[in-house]
Amino acid sequence: MQVLLVEDNLALAQAIERALRAAGFSVNHVDRGETALVAIRTAHPDILILDLGLPGMDGLEVLRTARNEHFSNPVLILTARDSTRDKVAGLDAGADDYLAKPFEIAELLARLRALERRLGSVKSKNIVIGDVNLDTHSLEVTVAGENVTLSRREYMLLKSLMESANKVQTREMLDSKLYSWGEEVSSNTVEVHIHNLRKKLPVGFIQTVRGVGYVIKKQAGTDV
Repeated sequence: MQVLLVEDNLALAQAIERALRAAGFSVNHVDRGETALVAIRTAHPDILILDLGLPGMDGLEVLRTARNEHFSNPVLILTARDSTRDKVAGLDAGADDYLAKPFEIAELLARLRALERRLGSVKSKNIVIGDVNLDTHSLEVTVAGENVTLSRREYMLLKSLMESANKVQTREMLDSKLYSWGEEVSSNTVEVHIHNLRKKLPVGFIQTVRGVGYVIKKQAGTDV
């Protein structure tokens, strides 16, 4: 899941980035409204975390412009402006949720998980397909009831495939969900992670669509 964080307080932005990455999100950060619009238009983030008090173009203008340009993914406003009038203005401009500063990281993560569920067919904290159970709260994965140890990237990759069950994910799509801008990514990184995951999951759980990408097929009676 790719998050675009728009926040001009560098210390706060770095703290949020660390927490989100530890929770299995791919995070990109910008600190100006104009830059945020460029990123929204070109990178198409899954979720936007948007501060209102930005230098130059403020957050409300960014939000209105993005919605007018048909950006429909969830937007969480994160700001020190906590009056009822400010909240109403943000929600009326197209925000899906509003979190006032200061806040607890645990609440931010909970709100992001709620927004994340709106993006796909995942309806609970557990994504279950066949014998594989992925807990999005504890970040634990079990296969037939047995715990499986995954690296952070392996977890992020498996989560992306499971929450988009039946939808083919290209290597480029998966790269964007695993890595932030500026991170060095080798040409076969996704293939290496897929290879390692397949050793830990049931045979045939991750299927290759030759020349396109990868997919996990949803089975009848699953929770996604």
